[in-house]
Amino acid sequence: MEPQMDMQQLFAAAQQMQEQLMNAQAALADAEVTGTAGGGLVKATVNGQGELMDLSIEAAAVDTDDAEETARTIADLVLAAVRDAYRSAEDLQQQQMGPFAAAMQGGGLPGMPGMPGGLDLPGGLDLSSLGIGAPPVPDDDDDEDA
Repeated sequence: MEPQMDMQQLFAAAQQMQEQLMNAQAALADAEVTGTAGGGLVKATVNGQGELMDLSIEAAAVDTDDAEETARTIADLVLAAVRDAYRSAEDLQQQQMGPFAAAMQGGGLPGMPGMPGGLDLPGGLDLSSLGIGAPPVPDDDDDEDA
C-alpha cells in the first residue's frame, strides 16, 4: 500500500508552487521583448505581460513627398511590429507559465492515488525534498533497444 501524503505536505507543496508562480509572473512583468517591421524601421517593445512599453519609428520610414502614403505605410508597419512583439510576449508567457497550466490540468499530485484532476507537477517543480515524488529523469537514450 502506498503511503498517503498528509495535509501539511499538501499545503507545503501548494505554497511552494504558489511562490514559484508569483516569481514567474514577476519575471514576466520585468521582461521586455521587441517586435520589428519594415526591416527594423518600426520597433515595438512589450513587456512579458503584453503591455506596450515603447514604439519607435525611424526617420527613413517617412517620405515627405507623399504624406498620405507614408501615413498608411507607417500605420501598417506599426501594426506589424506590435503584432510581432505580442507573438514574442506570448511565446515568453508560454515558456514561463506553461508548466503551471500543465500542472493544473494534470492527473493529480504524485503520491496521492485516487485523487482525480488537480496538480500534475512538472519536472521544474522539485518537491522531492518534501517527500512528494521526485523530478523526472530525462531520457538521453536516442537509440532504441531491440
